[in-house]
Amino acid sequence: MTINISETQKQLGAESGKLAAEKIKSVLAEKGFCNIILATGTSQFETLNYLTAQTDIDWGKVTMFHLDEYIGIPITHPASFRKYLKERFVNKVNSLKEAHLINGELEPEKECERLNEIISNCTIDVALVGIGENGHLAFNDPPADFETEQPYIVVELDEKCRLQQMGEGWFPTLNDVPKQAISMSIRQIMKSDCIICSVPDQRKAEAVRDCLNNEVSNLFPASILQNHKDCSLFLDSESASLLSK
Repeated sequence: MTINISETQKQLGAESGKLAAEKIKSVLAEKGFCNIILATGTSQFETLNYLTAQTDIDWGKVTMFHLDEYIGIPITHPASFRKYLKERFVNKVNSLKEAHLINGELEPEKECERLNEIISNCTIDVALVGIGENGHLAFNDPPADFETEQPYIVVELDEKCRLQQMGEGWFPTLNDVPKQAISMSIRQIMKSDCIICSVPDQRKAEAVRDCLNNEVSNLFPASILQNHKDCSLFLDSESASLLSK
């Protein structure tokens, strides 16, 4: 794992976005197509802003997979991750080759089966992810399932995760936050050739410390990134503040 620390969240986003753009262009030059995973949430704002501003990427050769989505909320809901990705990515780039968004309004197990069939035939070249306040990777809250081979799974969201979503302003009260989601599994994320993880903000400092200073454990789900062959972690001065020198 390579750790990069910037002074501000905007600088973090520019650096992680720059690396993502370089990786995508390199894969396109080598293979002629590229498969990517995109995360959502406030941690990805600046990274996606940088990435969508790049005019020299042939997005028509890029297929996007969606990392996670709440179960039971419509695409019109302010917290919908489908809405987020459409507004902050899909609608800002030239037509993608394909965009595989998770529909949390459908029967969850059948939606997982649909997505699993698609992604099982793909190699993921670049995955953009973040780390939650409880150390989750995607919506794999602790204790995360490190064993399942299913690419997409139905997960229960713990209270700390749900409080984070409310605290970020996506929902007015805790009771409004769904208790279940469809999430890409840990093993599927780890199959990505390259992982770029963006984690800004002081409120993520404890999770960053726990996931880097402890041995790999499903109690700190994102700690698994320590084992990835090509993972770049981007922090700002606040999220890195509890790391030892």
